[in-house]
Amino acid sequence: MSTQNVGNEENAATKSKRPSDSAFKQQRLPAWQPVLTARTVLPTFFIIGVLFVPIGVVLLHFSNSANELIIDYTRCMQVGSDKTCADFLESTTAGQCLCEIPFNLTEDFIGNVYMYYGLTNYYQNHRRYVKSRDDEQLLGHLSLTPSSDCTPFAYADDGKPIAPCGAIANSLFNDTLTLSQGSTEIKLLNTGIAWPSDKRVKFRNPPGNLTEALKPFSPPIFWKQPVNELDPGNPDNNGFQNEDLIVWMRTAALPSFRKLYRRLDQTNNSYSKGLKAGEYTLKIKYNYPVVSFGGTKRMILSTTSVLGGKNPFLGIAYIVVGAICVVLGLVLLLIHMRCSCSSNMEMISVNPHTQYS
Repeated sequence: MSTQNVGNEENAATKSKRPSDSAFKQQRLPAWQPVLTARTVLPTFFIIGVLFVPIGVVLLHFSNSANELIIDYTRCMQVGSDKTCADFLESTTAGQCLCEIPFNLTEDFIGNVYMYYGLTNYYQNHRRYVKSRDDEQLLGHLSLTPSSDCTPFAYADDGKPIAPCGAIANSLFNDTLTLSQGSTEIKLLNTGIAWPSDKRVKFRNPPGNLTEALKPFSPPIFWKQPVNELDPGNPDNNGFQNEDLIVWMRTAALPSFRKLYRRLDQTNNSYSKGLKAGEYTLKIKYNYPVVSFGGTKRMILSTTSVLGGKNPFLGIAYIVVGAICVVLGLVLLLIHMRCSCSSNMEMISVNPHTQYS
C-alpha cells in the first residue's frame, strides 16, 4: 500500500470522528445568560419576603383554626388489672385486652369531626414491604397462585393461598376504638374514609358470592377473621372493598403517620354540629403490638379547616423562607452600600480634583 493511500485513510478516520459543523454540535445556539446585579437581585429577595410572610401567616391562621386532640394509648392500663395492655400482648397471644382512657374536651369541636389512628417508628415505606401485595388479587381476579411479591405471606401453613396476600395486608391495623359520653356510645362511621378513586379503581370484589369465591383461600396469618367478614352487615364495605383495608393498603411515606379511622355520625341531633366540650371516654380493644419495635400508638380527634386538617408546617415554611429572604436582602444591601462607598472613596483618593454634582 502506498504512503499516499495510508495518509488518506488516516485523514478519513480523523475526519469521521469530528462532529459536523452545525450550530447544535458546535454549541453556537442562542442562549440567555442573566447578569446578576444588585439592582436585579435585591428587589427579588424583598419581593419574595414581602409576599411569603403574609401568606405564611394566613396559612398558619387557617391551620390553627382546626381543633385537634391527641391521646397516646400505647401503654394504657388493662381494665381490671394492674398491668398494661402492651405487657398483656407480650405475655400471651390468647384473649383480648380492653382499656379505657377518660379525657376532657376543653373546647367545642365544631364542624366535621374525624378520628385517626397514629403510629410511630413504623416504616411502611420499606421497599420490600411496599412491593408485598398482589394488585390483580385486590382487583378481584383471584388465582390459586398469588404473586411472588407476596412471599413469604403468599401461602398459609396448610398450603392454601392467602387472600389478600402480602406483608401490607398481613399487618392490617386491628385495634378497635370507640368513644362514649357517660353511658352513651357515640356513633362513628366506618365509610367515607377511603379515597373514592381507590375504592372505584384499585379494589374490587370477585364476581358472584364473596364467601363462595374465597373458600379456596386462607385469611392472612395475623388476621382474626377472613376478608369476607370485615363488615358483613354492609356488602358495599366488605371484602377487598372494605375501607379500613383500603386506607391501610395506601402506604405512608414517613415512619410517623396517621390514617383516617372513623368520622362522626352527625345525623344525630346531639352531635349534628360536632362534639361539645365535656368529659368523654376512649374505649380500646387492644390487639395491635408496637412496643416490640419501639413504636407508639395514638388516637387523634380533629376537625378541618379550608386547608384540611391541622398541619402548621406549610405556614411555618412560608414564614421562615420569607424571613430568610428579607434578612438576606438587608445583608446584601448593606454589603452593596459599603462596597459602593469604598469604591467612591478610592476614586476620590486617586483623583481628588474630581467634581461630583
